[in-house]
Amino acid sequence: MEGRIIKNKRINFSISILTGVVIFVLWTIVTKEGKISSIIFPSPSDVWSSFLDLLKDGYKGYTLWEHLSASLRRLFTAYIIAVAVAIPLGLISGYFERIRAVFEPIIAFIRPLPPLGYYTIIILWMGIGDSSKILLLFLGAFAPIYLSCVSGVTRVKEDYINRARTLGANRTQIFFYVIFPAALSDIFVGLRNAMSCAYATSVAAEMVAAVSGIGWVILDASKYLRSDIIFVGIIIMGITGIMLDKILIGLERKIVFWKGKN
Repeated sequence: MEGRIIKNKRINFSISILTGVVIFVLWTIVTKEGKISSIIFPSPSDVWSSFLDLLKDGYKGYTLWEHLSASLRRLFTAYIIAVAVAIPLGLISGYFERIRAVFEPIIAFIRPLPPLGYYTIIILWMGIGDSSKILLLFLGAFAPIYLSCVSGVTRVKEDYINRARTLGANRTQIFFYVIFPAALSDIFVGLRNAMSCAYATSVAAEMVAAVSGIGWVILDASKYLRSDIIFVGIIIMGITGIMLDKILIGLERKIVFWKGKN
């Protein structure tokens, strides 16, 4: 059984690599013929050349790594705060229906709003510094974590709770030793969704009064029709997002080691 799982993983990995190769080949073929302007769709060689230039000379006074670190600093600050607030609140809301009734309308209202819809209000409240950007990323990460925690708690089988009560567990013990471990899988789904939502929101967060960050580089390059730099920024954000997601998947496998096991 274990050998079959390892074999399937290798096959899936090979398929993923092949997909990437096919996309790259098609990209090269389409841009090589010259039928599409490089301003609209740059070739892989143009993007690679721009990447090397950014590594060497940076962009608008900052190195490429400084731009990336600025984006990640805002992202991690907002994400850590969201985790610290949303997980306890989500678990408590899932456990107590009346508390959930208080916060559900607020989350339901905020969740579908586009970030730019309320970013101007945040700037009026907090100014144009990093604090307003961090708050915007926090709001983008908060809802997925909160909802996953609520979902994880409410999906715990009643049999688990009843068996714990039969063994003499009180409400606090049931929460920490039954409900919380059972909800961990759902919580990690929310953590992964929150990371991707917050990272995607970073482009909007760096639109106003920013002079650094990968999102700002993409937006600034668009003013000068530098699609090659735009592609570099998008690829960097995509690769970084994949790496962050893989880190969370690795943490989930370590912490929720019983997931998928009977």
